Amino acid sequence: MTDEKRKKKNGRRKKKRLKAGIRRTFRQTLLLLMTMILTIGLFSYIALLIVLKGPSPTFSNMVVSTMWETRRGKAIVNAMFTEDEIEAILSKNAVDNTSTVASHTEDDYGEFSIPASEKDRVDIVDVSGGTFKGKLMIVRDPSRVKLGVNSLMPGGNTGYSVQDYVDELGGLGGINGGGFDDPNGKGDGSIPQGIVIHDSKIVFGSPSDYECLIGFNTAHHLIVGNMTGQDALDWGITDAVTFGPVLVYDGHACAITGTGGGLNPRTIIGQRSDGAVLLLVIDGRQTSSLGASYEDCIDIMLENNAVVAANLDGGSSSVMYYNGKIINNVVSMNGERLVPTAWVVK
Repeated sequence: MTDEKRKKKNGRRKKKRLKAGIRRTFRQTLLLLMTMILTIGLFSYIALLIVLKGPSPTFSNMVVSTMWETRRGKAIVNAMFTEDEIEAILSKNAVDNTSTVASHTEDDYGEFSIPASEKDRVDIVDVSGGTFKGKLMIVRDPSRVKLGVNSLMPGGNTGYSVQDYVDELGGLGGINGGGFDDPNGKGDGSIPQGIVIHDSKIVFGSPSDYECLIGFNTAHHLIVGNMTGQDALDWGITDAVTFGPVLVYDGHACAITGTGGGLNPRTIIGQRSDGAVLLLVIDGRQTSSLGASYEDCIDIMLENNAVVAANLDGGSSSVMYYNGKIINNVVSMNGERLVPTAWVVK
């Protein structure tokens, strides 16, 4: 064999060994990566089991209740628990609204006496607790609080931002209102939840629908509780949205079971006996503010002398707009969400 042929043969051998080495290294690297992924997955699963299923039932219930109010968290909970287990956990950690069947009384039609010097008063108060920070807007004159509604619903068009509703009504500020259909967390605010009443007319839902309604009557009293659409109209409710639960009813805190819900962004509306409206937005799902439970929100409402209060849509919809800007920290990565309704301060 000539030297030239020998060199070519050795060259081919070296190439084969090099390719074999590359393939061997690739397989080893792939095997290592797969082992790491499986190990991380196993440890993550074990960690989820520890967090969600023990050893502390109270902590586990808080985590499950918190995750249930998020789209991704709900998917994880559904994967880890049966439907019966989820129902049992949520029922043991909630606000009891069995007694909040709404009715009207003569007191609901009494006019509030607002001193002329206070009619234009709107205060913004910082609120905080062990796991949350937020903003409380106190509107002294309840007649200034109006419902902004997507005038084209339910025609399939998108909702609007709270700022849009405030601008449309020439308002000073506002918060998000009732719930809406949110398939896969991609709802565009075009389809509201339950019943919506605007200017004494049912603009979404029907008179026979039975929902937890939150709204104002002709005398600007905040009326909350379970009722039909027709009941609401008969009792003079001019503007209302659907959501819940009711947190304060007839001056008393609604009963709480277990953790009373998880820690999440919240939007709450309440009213004092002197007529002042309390608009509360809690930041959540952030390092600076994990969020508030329903019990936290009840405490804030009672500390500010609310005689009635109810939970509005929360999560990534929670937003407070005031004097030309958003003054809370919106959790949504895409900014303010589009919603079908908003409570606007004129």
